[in-house]
Amino acid sequence: MAYVVTEACIKCKYMDCVEVCPVDCFYEGDNMLVIKPDECIDCGVCEPECPAEAIIPDTDPGADKWLTVNKDYAESWPNITRKGQAPDDADQWKGVADKFAKHFSPDPAKR
Repeated sequence: MAYVVTEACIKCKYMDCVEVCPVDCFYEGDNMLVIKPDECIDCGVCEPECPAEAIIPDTDPGADKWLTVNKDYAESWPNITRKGQAPDDADQWKGVADKFAKHFSPDPAKR
């Protein structure tokens, strides 16, 4: 089992989860993070740290789509090991529905 990041992270990208991950399995896109499932050790410490409640176990109903998204983008996005700055408008995007269809960016983070 692994944890995955869902669309609730899009445009929020708080990154509190990154600080607590003992295996550095987060990868950063332009407007969201993903977890590399093969690296996740299922410790679960990241889940309660996410203010957007965007992290779920891959066994949850509906997690299949997110497992694929996380796996695919973790292959091309850069690894992130330290918490960065959340977008200034992150709180405004928290809880917005259908963010993947309307706002997802496949681009890696710009550093």
